[in-house]
Amino acid sequence: MCQLLGLNCATPTDASFSFTGFCQRGGNTGEHADGWGIAFFEGRGLRLFVDHQSAARSPMAEFLQKYPLKSKNIIAHVRKATIGEVALENAHPFTRELWGRHWVFAHNGDLKDYFPPLHSHFRPIGSTDSERAFCWLMQELSKSHASLPSTEELTLTLRELVPQVRHFGSFNFLLSNGEALWAHCSTKLHYLVRQHPFALATLMDHDWTVNFADLNHPGDRAAVIVTTPLTHNETWTAFEPDELKVFVDGLPVLEKTA
Repeated sequence: MCQLLGLNCATPTDASFSFTGFCQRGGNTGEHADGWGIAFFEGRGLRLFVDHQSAARSPMAEFLQKYPLKSKNIIAHVRKATIGEVALENAHPFTRELWGRHWVFAHNGDLKDYFPPLHSHFRPIGSTDSERAFCWLMQELSKSHASLPSTEELTLTLRELVPQVRHFGSFNFLLSNGEALWAHCSTKLHYLVRQHPFALATLMDHDWTVNFADLNHPGDRAAVIVTTPLTHNETWTAFEPDELKVFVDGLPVLEKTA
């Protein structure tokens, strides 16, 4: 299985601490060595980095750990290939345009015999079940809304769509349009909110402790969503099976079961 990492923040935040620990799972402390990627929203722009090399060995991943980029919405992924060969086009996150916005998607799980009907605007480039699911979600969202709806409306539509994909297998995913971050758990996903008063955090997969009180202001806040907790001295909350959460400005603002 792959692993997911997402950050949704009240103010632009760098992910270097979480990303450094997360990368170790891409071939060092974990077996997810079949590619990686990370996407940073900057306003309506997007910076996307993907690689078919393991995150623990990739020079690009090492560069990003040392040259942090700040964003309010970040999605990262380390891959253990199950469906689709190890190739650059199969590295998550995937991106598409809808309603004049970038959308970013990363998936952890296996969807068996999943080949949904897709029209010409949303078609996969690679050979993963994950990209097919993303294309189908984008296609169905575009059918359901003529223009960009509110976050609440999008969440309600996703609640109707997600079970149709979930029927084919495990479907843990992160999805963002730069304004909100949706997280769905079918098997395993955790989150925490870092906010004032900030405290120490120590990575599980790397020898690094940070005092977030030294790095943040009282108005800063970040929700961190990950497959398996990244730190051993913070309180992580497990998602319920088939739970969909949406995060805005560093908080879970709407919680529904899909």
